[in-house]
Amino acid sequence: MTERTQTARRQAGASHAIFGIGVLFAVLFVSMTAYIGYYSYAYRKELMGNSYNRRTALLEEEVLRGDILSADGAVLAYSEEDAAGKQHRVYPYGAVFSHAVGYAVRDRAGVEALGNYDLLHTALSLKDRIAYENEGKLFPGNNVRTTLYVDLQIAAYEALGNRKGAVIVSNPKTGEIYAMVSGPSYDPGTMEENWETMTADTERGVLLNRATQGLYPAGSTFKIVTTLAYLKNNPGYYTDYAYNCYGSFSSEGETVHCYGGIAHGQLTLRQAFAVSCNSAFVDLGLKTEQDALSSTLKQLRFNTTLPCDLNYKPSRTADPKTAEVPARMQLAIGQGETAMSPLHLNMITAAIANGGELNKPFLIAAVEDSSGQVIEETKVKSGGSLMSAEDAKILRDLMREVVVSGTGASLSGRSYEAAGKTGSAEHAQGDNIVTHAWFTGFAPASDPEICVTIIVEGAGSSSTVAVPIAGILFDTWFNR
Repeated sequence: MTERTQTARRQAGASHAIFGIGVLFAVLFVSMTAYIGYYSYAYRKELMGNSYNRRTALLEEEVLRGDILSADGAVLAYSEEDAAGKQHRVYPYGAVFSHAVGYAVRDRAGVEALGNYDLLHTALSLKDRIAYENEGKLFPGNNVRTTLYVDLQIAAYEALGNRKGAVIVSNPKTGEIYAMVSGPSYDPGTMEENWETMTADTERGVLLNRATQGLYPAGSTFKIVTTLAYLKNNPGYYTDYAYNCYGSFSSEGETVHCYGGIAHGQLTLRQAFAVSCNSAFVDLGLKTEQDALSSTLKQLRFNTTLPCDLNYKPSRTADPKTAEVPARMQLAIGQGETAMSPLHLNMITAAIANGGELNKPFLIAAVEDSSGQVIEETKVKSGGSLMSAEDAKILRDLMREVVVSGTGASLSGRSYEAAGKTGSAEHAQGDNIVTHAWFTGFAPASDPEICVTIIVEGAGSSSTVAVPIAGILFDTWFNR
């Protein structure tokens, strides 16, 4: 082979290699361009909500932010344009919808944040846009219709009153949130002038949505979780459980007392659940294998993310696999390291009411153009199976017994049959111990339409505070 032939072959090989590299880079470029295009479209609403996105500020100069509507058609927020062409946000219900609807000044929260993309986009035709431009008017933004009902929201707001706490009302069959209240509340219409004061108020936490971002000891409502773990650990044998309560339970230097020091006597699991016996549930928790409790916590989404698009804080507990006996005793009754949000408890309650299946909670039902035509509707989405249908049925029956003969008895004798679980959760506040009042439940018990979850901070007994609020909300729904 001549030297010229060898040189030619080397050059041809190099050309093929360069061509191959060129093709590879071309494929990578096309793939990356396609991915960026797909990502930008698929996540356009999330990108729009990013505080670094200047597109939002530009749209606010072109589009009059759309209305936020209730499920029953009331206007919860709208924008006005002044003579200088600057728009101002108006909230007709003031503080009533504050944390659910949110605000759109300097930053965004609530539905104002969730629906920001749609509220700042218009469905006007090109012809209509030209007409608006010729008149020097801002384009009307699309409207967002929420899942919130005015009567339920007002009832929840007034029932909570000036106390700190939260209320959530949802539909277990769809995931729609019918009402969401957090106290203390604020008037979103005054955010512009009161921004510095509100953001600096860390003591009262006015801007904190306690319904989704508040973390509290779950107290006796956590007995739902302990019971589920026991059911999974002892399938078919839960009716055999028996315990004789003397008012307290002690082990390895740790003592847990029943609320008020009451000695409940001989109890079945059904009775212990109804009267919320701490001693029985500590016994129940210690008799449940740690692996069973750990798998139950995982399935119920503790110590991890929730299938939810709302701005929330994840709930946490001690690790049952490594916890010593004293920590396991506290865990069994929702104390110790347990910290749970009302949203999370409402989701678990909804799954129980829905045969074990959770539907993702949501606040936005549909997007409409400025004339009221529906552009996009939210579809019901599964949040996964939290428990078996059989275990859900057992828990529904136990929660019904709470109302029939237990701590939620004040809900009995009404036009509907309610079911639920009360909870009094102790919390250290400085040198003092305060007791939060919880209630979570649903109605009708046989075919649930709504789930209600309530917490009132430092209110003491749940039976005298949280349960009556639940009654007001159930009455509002069934007597509409």
